Amino acid sequence: MTDEAQGSKFPGQRSILEMTHGEARDFLLKAESYFNADMPPYFVFGDLIDGVCQVLDGNNLKGLTKHSPRNSDSVNYTILHNKDGKYSWRPFQLIHPALYVSLVNRITEEDHWQQICNCFQEFTCNERLSCVSMPVESVSGQKDKAEQISHWWHEIEQRSIELSIDYEYLIQTDITDCYGAIYTHSIAWALHSKSEAKKTTNRRNSNLIGNIIDSSIQDMRNGQTNGIPQGSVLMDLIAEIVLGYADRDLSERLQNTGIVGDYHILRYRDDYRVFVNNPQVGEAVVKLIAESTMELGLKLNSLKTKASNDVVSASIKNDKLAWIVRKQAAKDLQQHLMNIYDLALAFPNSGSLMKALTKFYKRISRRNKPLKNPKPLIAITVNIAFRNPKTYAVCAAILSKLLDSIEREEDRLDTIQRIKRKFTQIPNTGHMQIWLQRVTFPLDRSVIYDEPICKLVAGSASHLWNNDWISSNELKEAITATKIVNETIRDALAPVIPPEEVELFLSRSFYG
Repeated sequence: MTDEAQGSKFPGQRSILEMTHGEARDFLLKAESYFNADMPPYFVFGDLIDGVCQVLDGNNLKGLTKHSPRNSDSVNYTILHNKDGKYSWRPFQLIHPALYVSLVNRITEEDHWQQICNCFQEFTCNERLSCVSMPVESVSGQKDKAEQISHWWHEIEQRSIELSIDYEYLIQTDITDCYGAIYTHSIAWALHSKSEAKKTTNRRNSNLIGNIIDSSIQDMRNGQTNGIPQGSVLMDLIAEIVLGYADRDLSERLQNTGIVGDYHILRYRDDYRVFVNNPQVGEAVVKLIAESTMELGLKLNSLKTKASNDVVSASIKNDKLAWIVRKQAAKDLQQHLMNIYDLALAFPNSGSLMKALTKFYKRISRRNKPLKNPKPLIAITVNIAFRNPKTYAVCAAILSKLLDSIEREEDRLDTIQRIKRKFTQIPNTGHMQIWLQRVTFPLDRSVIYDEPICKLVAGSASHLWNNDWISSNELKEAITATKIVNETIRDALAPVIPPEEVELFLSRSFYG
């Protein structure tokens, strides 16, 4: 059994597979687990989840609904995140709280949880195939996400470098749009075997946990069987169920093909790293990965599949290597930021870009006096964020400091409107609006954003979830959307975003 099946080997964290069913329930019902995308600090989901938990009291939704939620549109709330400053985007979803809590309750029933854990033990029987992406909980005082990031750094980058002692070649590949392509029926295949799940007597058996999960996800997505919501630890776990099933199938294919040694595979969610000494063996392994995932309706991304005979260099992302050898800073702030802009052009949305912006942000945040001539710096920062959506949080922090350095209020407000107009040129920018509002709200509350969740911050009425399928008034009351905005935190915001507010997001430089 691999380390992952046994649990986390890091003292500051523990794997969800180490938890009892009750501990797993508490972990999945944490606000941080419910939605784990980058958000300003006044968004708090704890009271919302706690209120729904009290109404459901550990049970499902039986007796609290008028009809199936899958017959209603927009049950979940979707925040669109532009991926490249153009036409590629990713939907983050705030799952309907009632459906989220109900599904967590069912998954963490003692028998169901034990069955899930047993399946993962079967998935991880191949010591040469390591899944290192199971959700972890911090036991060190850090945020769970910070521990997950640390886990990635140690188990992917650092472990890859270590494996260069044993292997001469590294092939990297990933799955195209993994969460959006997962076939929900495959969850039951993973937990009960495909042959059992497809038996006539089992297809609609509402006692099978695989069917429960499948049906619950369809309820969230208007009956769709393709794709699962992104943005929660719960869905990360469910993705691991399907991908773990693919791991087991891959192990069987490797065994049947006679590939039993001289390879090692690291998988972090939908990213694969294949280490071999014979490039032909590596190509054969990648072919088998493609076959295993194809059986589940998943496809490898040919554009991101690459091989190298320099394992050390290939273990570290190209952007990180390039940034290491560049002149990273400069005495002049504008030259420093232009160095980062150049990095952004060469390696968009990269971890090293996040790290470089973090360093620049820390540099300017230490200055007590207003920065001289901030407008060119604002323009460069906006253009970096415009083309690199991964940087929204840190660019928001930089902009808050730069805007604070504009002396005349009317000048500052005019610059805010110009920034806002710039981003209206990009489609699907809900996530950017959220961060732009964090910058502008302490300076000018009259700035209006179209994103529904931004309207809540501004104090306007806005409905995030469709509740027309719920019959219980008590449950509807528990799902009042205004609960997710803490007005005390919002009203106490400083115009300049302090480092600790975005510290977790900036720590993602691990990925660089």
